[in-house]
Amino acid sequence: MNKIALLKNIIKEYPWGSHTAISELLGKKTPSDKPQAEMWMGAHPLASSMVKTGGKWESLSDLIRKNPDEILGSRCAKKYGGQLPYLFKIIAAAEPLSIQAHPNLLQAKKGFKRENRLGISLDSFNRSYKDENHKPECICAVSDFEALCGFRAVSEILFLLTKACPVALEKEIAGLESNKNRHGLKSFFTALMKMDCARNKKVISEAAENSGTLADEDPAYKWVLALAGKYPSNIGAVAPLYLNYVHLRPGEAMFLPAGELHAYLNGVALELMANSDNVIRGGLTAKHVDVEELSNILRFRSVKNRIILPEKDKNKGIYKTPAEEFVLSVISVQKNNGYNGSERRNIEIILCIEGKAVISCSENSRLKISKGESVIIPASAKGYCIEGKATLYKAAVNNA
Repeated sequence: MNKIALLKNIIKEYPWGSHTAISELLGKKTPSDKPQAEMWMGAHPLASSMVKTGGKWESLSDLIRKNPDEILGSRCAKKYGGQLPYLFKIIAAAEPLSIQAHPNLLQAKKGFKRENRLGISLDSFNRSYKDENHKPECICAVSDFEALCGFRAVSEILFLLTKACPVALEKEIAGLESNKNRHGLKSFFTALMKMDCARNKKVISEAAENSGTLADEDPAYKWVLALAGKYPSNIGAVAPLYLNYVHLRPGEAMFLPAGELHAYLNGVALELMANSDNVIRGGLTAKHVDVEELSNILRFRSVKNRIILPEKDKNKGIYKTPAEEFVLSVISVQKNNGYNGSERRNIEIILCIEGKAVISCSENSRLKISKGESVIIPASAKGYCIEGKATLYKAAVNNA
């Protein structure tokens, strides 16, 4: 396979998804019958993209397995064992996702082996580790996008908690006040997660009642009020009081390393991550929550989330992160101002989110692409050119 090829991607339908966002992006009828939450672009075994070659559709994972060097590039194939190292997604959150974190590489390997040894099937309710890989991720907003990410400064947590639930969490507030360090933060978080259901309801009820009068002061209170209405007995409803609130505007991104507790609240975004499905949940979900394992993988430190803007190089902008498996770029082409892809590169996936363009790598390999369509450019396709009037996002392997 040495030509640019169109992708057909799997759409995941989850309750938190949107009935309109992904359909509108793909130019399909709206609203969709079921909420569409994610569109996966890649070769993950749970939902591999299909590739149009020779007039027929074939699984990208099968094509890579048969021709790893040709499609991935020899360096990439060798480094990642013949696997595509990243997964590219569109996510459309009409409702908040679960609070979660992802393990580092060592934790993923140990956790996967441990659950295999215990005989927990991959599709079991209480399975946390689906593979041996870590899952750093870069999230880039397509629309205004709201999220919670990383622990706030302890002083900030104490300020918000004291105003929202000073009575129901008096003991926990006092404990954190006397230990304003990572140990105190871990003790505070563990205490919250292990509270019984009756006490959860009291905490959430008080927090919601007070947040009703404080909602205009800070987005944290607005979100406590919203989450409490949906999850009146799930302690995750007070997470906006101890996790940083982040508002990404279109084109802005942030990087989520291993062990960073987070939750996506609302909006449409592109998500580029290592090719893994390992998720350890911590609330706002009916799925399995493993408090002990979550406490083991979390980094109990206060962080200030850095919004990443693309570093411009002519008509391409690169979102720089420390991830080895992937790098996200945005490409803007206008009439008489096209984009030339490098001849020395590995596999790339390109998604058009606005406009129309033509991608060509030779006289015999030209492909039209418009809003909502995505293509794979195998390593063997060498250099290519994009012309037209469009905004596109590119997933590639970092430093390869």
